[in-house]
Amino acid sequence: MREAEFAQKLRQAGGRVFLVGGWVRDKCRGAVPHDKDYMVAGLTAAQVEAVLPVARRVGHGFPVYLVPIDGAECEVALARKERKQGAGYRGFAVDCDPGVTVEEDLYRRDTTMNSMALELPMGSLIDPYGGRADIEGHCIRAVSHHFLEDPVRALRAARQAAEFGFTIEPQTLAYMRACRGELAMEPAERIVAELRRALKAPEPSRFFRSLEAAGLLAAIFPELHALIGRTQPVAFHPEGDAFEHTMLVVDAVAHQTPSILARFAALVHDLGKGTTPREMEPHHYGHEQRGLDCLRNWDARTTLPRLWLKAGNFVIEQHMRAPLLTKPGKIAHLLLAVDRSVLSLPEFNAVILADHHSLPEYLANGSRYLAVMKAVHGDKAPAGLQGPAIRDWLFGEQVRALRMAMPAKD
Repeated sequence: MREAEFAQKLRQAGGRVFLVGGWVRDKCRGAVPHDKDYMVAGLTAAQVEAVLPVARRVGHGFPVYLVPIDGAECEVALARKERKQGAGYRGFAVDCDPGVTVEEDLYRRDTTMNSMALELPMGSLIDPYGGRADIEGHCIRAVSHHFLEDPVRALRAARQAAEFGFTIEPQTLAYMRACRGELAMEPAERIVAELRRALKAPEPSRFFRSLEAAGLLAAIFPELHALIGRTQPVAFHPEGDAFEHTMLVVDAVAHQTPSILARFAALVHDLGKGTTPREMEPHHYGHEQRGLDCLRNWDARTTLPRLWLKAGNFVIEQHMRAPLLTKPGKIAHLLLAVDRSVLSLPEFNAVILADHHSLPEYLANGSRYLAVMKAVHGDKAPAGLQGPAIRDWLFGEQVRALRMAMPAKD
């Protein structure tokens, strides 16, 4: 059905219908809004189901429906109030009484920019908590103390700061800080989900800086927090400590590629600097191996996506040696290793460029060199070679082809 018909049916039954959530927020931001979510006030679940027989109920603790509207399956929920009675995001008692008002429903939401509604069919904005003004001021502000009731809202606020380039106001930072205890009990998949979305943001660093400002970085991502205050040689790192360097690198990679694998690899490339013996600073010899250990510990605590781990491990191992290689054999080995990895060559290069501010010639022209080497096939091996001998012959021929393709040394 069309949206106008959907709204008309519910209004004729005595209800009020609203667009809510991210669609309204993004419309007010001047961004392209995407999925529409609807909220219905003044009706019971039985009345909604009678008016909309096509509605498919999916909510367990409270009535939520999927309804085909304008060719898309949209979420439709009853207006509700919530009362905290247990730990975590499941610890709520929900009231979906028809007497619940739109203002009461919006009050339970996390931030003011997510607590607006457009009433249908007239399209008038309902903004009781100043969401539009906060959007204009690029401010993330909690609606009320109810922010504390779902601890992952702290991560969501930090993530939206990264997505929109907004600043989190002081009281909301204080609410985020108060979520620290319950965050430790949240399912790991909720943490990873927010991290994934933060890495997709234009400036992922805002996510981690916001968590640090709220005193949460050490609790959620201790391996990153350990980089704070870790000194580096000023000649190579005038930007400051290892945390600052990591934030600059992850943002630089984000500006080059939308790849989550590349952005995560950039985030973890220097993790080992957080465990460098203090007496060794500002140098961080051997931080590659320590970085692998740090990433292993992170995964043991959180269970990171498998491809993230592979990308992170590969970049941790290779990011220091990649700019230094000069011998064709070692260059061939690395290029072929990149080609076999979960990262594409452009993704790998994005991290190396962000980390070192330049690319060696062999990486800048790596696609051409890989094509030359991959044109050599093992079926051309001399008769009589078997097993590892064929592999060794093939690699030798690939190195020979690479050497011929590379510019001659002066």
